[in-house]
Amino acid sequence: MTVTTLRRLTGDEKHAPSAHSTLDVLRVLYERVLRVTPETADEPDRDRFLLSKGHGPAAYYAVLADRGFIPEEWLDRMGQWHSPLGTHPDRVLIPGVEIGTGSLGHGLGLAVGTALGLRAQGLVHSRTYVLLGDAELDEGSNHEAIAYAAAVQLPITAIVIDNQSATHGWPSYQPETLAGSSAGIPARFPGWTVSVVDGHDHDEIERGLLVRTERPHLVVATVEAKWS
Repeated sequence: MTVTTLRRLTGDEKHAPSAHSTLDVLRVLYERVLRVTPETADEPDRDRFLLSKGHGPAAYYAVLADRGFIPEEWLDRMGQWHSPLGTHPDRVLIPGVEIGTGSLGHGLGLAVGTALGLRAQGLVHSRTYVLLGDAELDEGSNHEAIAYAAAVQLPITAIVIDNQSATHGWPSYQPETLAGSSAGIPARFPGWTVSVVDGHDHDEIERGLLVRTERPHLVVATVEAKWS
């Protein structure tokens, strides 16, 4: 159903690869993992999901519509004048959206702050999830967030979509060269546990997202190269 819903969204074709690469992860998150529904979207102890990769939100909107957070008819007006669905998600206008994003590289820091705030309030059953693109890791502020989350052992899961779009080195995950977790994207997350999954295999994605340890967790979801 989500794929059919996604086809209704037009007007931001430039960012279609960014949106489509996230679809399977978003479906698994909302269908199998996140403790949040339209009815509990304002409950203090809900899970939080932050879309750092906010410049390609079409798949996110399709999943929110499928899960009942927003009306499906909104999808037909994405990016139009007075539409609540812009080319970047807006938490003020869209039910279920936790943060406004689009300027890349900020979501992980916001997720760390969110998880820290939940801990301070004693909401120990709430978990924070954040979805990033691999190229976002070229932004230096991410590495402060990564280091801090590991130091204080925050209950956070970061999902990085690896479509080989990073531009400043840092080779993508390569199974034949990965020694433990010392190469590619996992090397940028010292102190985190790591799962590397097929970004289109729903069962693999679910297993990665459900890992729970005393450390923050990274899920690297590998998909086809951006312009393949």
